[in-house]
Amino acid sequence: MKPEIDRRKARARRRTHIRKTVHGTPERPRLSVFRSLDHIYAQVIDDSVGCTLASASTVDQAVREQVVDLSKTEQAQVVGQVLAERALSKGVTKVVFDRGGYKYHGRVKALAEAARKAGLDF
Repeated sequence: MKPEIDRRKARARRRTHIRKTVHGTPERPRLSVFRSLDHIYAQVIDDSVGCTLASASTVDQAVREQVVDLSKTEQAQVVGQVLAERALSKGVTKVVFDRGGYKYHGRVKALAEAARKAGLDF
């Protein structure tokens, strides 16, 4: 019988492998995604100073009003669009995408494509 795989440990391992190559700079900050069972969070981070430039999530009051009665994928699209608008208002146009150990599929993909459509380049 195969041993049971701890999903959190597997994601942490994938995340560390991704973070070895993906770094945010002042010219191209890192767009980091975290998804929980109920919510999705995204932030644009300049790793050289460790500063968050823009963030959006389904927990934000402004976003929460928009995502009432939407599916999780549609909520991720709204978060991606809001994040892109906030980043563009701060002067950030190019980012590096950090999927955080998640597959580029479903909610993570929806958030990324909505951010691209709203004007972020990655």
